[in-house]
Amino acid sequence: MGRATLGEFEHQVLLAILQLGGEAYSVPIVLELEERTGREIAQAAVFIVLQRLERKALLTSRLDDHAVGETGRVRRYFKPTNEAMRRLKASRRALVRLWEGLDATLDEA
Repeated sequence: MGRATLGEFEHQVLLAILQLGGEAYSVPIVLELEERTGREIAQAAVFIVLQRLERKALLTSRLDDHAVGETGRVRRYFKPTNEAMRRLKASRRALVRLWEGLDATLDEA
């Protein structure tokens, strides 16, 4: 199934999808990432990560052809799988444990 841990950008994309309600297509994901990270994000980079996460069985997708009338395009919506949620939870727990007790150290820097 691939690496047990998530790459940083994979992690960010999954979190952006969750922030958007648990299912989203690429454009809102890009906008969410830009707003929350303060960085410019290439839509192509997001789409590549979405495809990679789907190959790893961490996302499922569905086509929504109802959007064709609005934009002329079929939208592909992505949703995290249970395995993705498990990995996000494990990653969060590990990071919280690593951050414990470092407030004083960071204040000194």
